[in-house]
Amino acid sequence: MRDALIVVDMQRDFCTGGALAAHATDSLIAPVNALITDYGRADRLVIFSRDWHPADHCSFTQQGGQWPVHCVAGTEGAEFHSTLLIPRCHLVVSKATGADQDSYSAFDGPGLAALLKNLGIGSLALCGIATEYCVLATWQAAVDNGFEAVVHTGAIRPVAPGSEEEKQALEKFAAA
Repeated sequence: MRDALIVVDMQRDFCTGGALAAHATDSLIAPVNALITDYGRADRLVIFSRDWHPADHCSFTQQGGQWPVHCVAGTEGAEFHSTLLIPRCHLVVSKATGADQDSYSAFDGPGLAALLKNLGIGSLALCGIATEYCVLATWQAAVDNGFEAVVHTGAIRPVAPGSEEEKQALEKFAAA
């Protein structure tokens, strides 16, 4: 069974100094890059998910949502972290691209599950940001779509460390 790596939302706005920085992302780059390197050396697919919001996205507080403005398409904050490795064999999946569509999972865009199945991929490894939101939603969607899915817990970071949401996400990953 072929496998792939999903690197969830390693964007500048979610990293240290960004508009919606997760916790301790400076220590996240090395383990994520190690996974990317391992997959790249084996010519296995690495998928990068990203928020790619319009400026008036429904998740922004100015629009009645719960988050500050972040990852607006085409801005510096929406770019992948500058030290993130991008291997030869990769795919970028954009999510939450419509103003009225909130999205946490890399599978929320059209066709990712079908594409992976057509490529013969049955197993997915996940890493990235944020444990209790986009990593959890992507993992759950992977499982719901029939993939074996594993989260590298040393290569994820939460928005709120120690929160009930983070604890529940980690319990789900461990139980699976």
